[in-house]
Amino acid sequence: MCCKGLVKRIVPFFLAFAAGLFIASFFVTIATPSFNFRRGERYREMQRLRSENQELKRSNLELRKQMEELRRNSSEIAVDYVDPVFPIDAPPPPPPKAPRHPRFDR
Repeated sequence: MCCKGLVKRIVPFFLAFAAGLFIASFFVTIATPSFNFRRGERYREMQRLRSENQELKRSNLELRKQMEELRRNSSEIAVDYVDPVFPIDAPPPPPPKAPRHPRFDR
């Protein structure tokens, strides 16, 4: 009797798992990945990453210098603020009408 309950729980799990793997196999390769890299490929990839890293460091340093220069120049320049909104000569809006209650409309 206890084996019957165990089978009722385990068999549907494995069936659902197998169905999931079958459906997933259409979209993703389920086989184990191959990590066989040739030495030359790995070396070229590392060289590319190193050169890209150096280029990014140079660019970052250049941008920091520009930012520092702009900060120094902005503290020397006095900026006068001018209000960009111009006054408009328009008549004031009419006063709002008093709300009417439906009970008193009769």
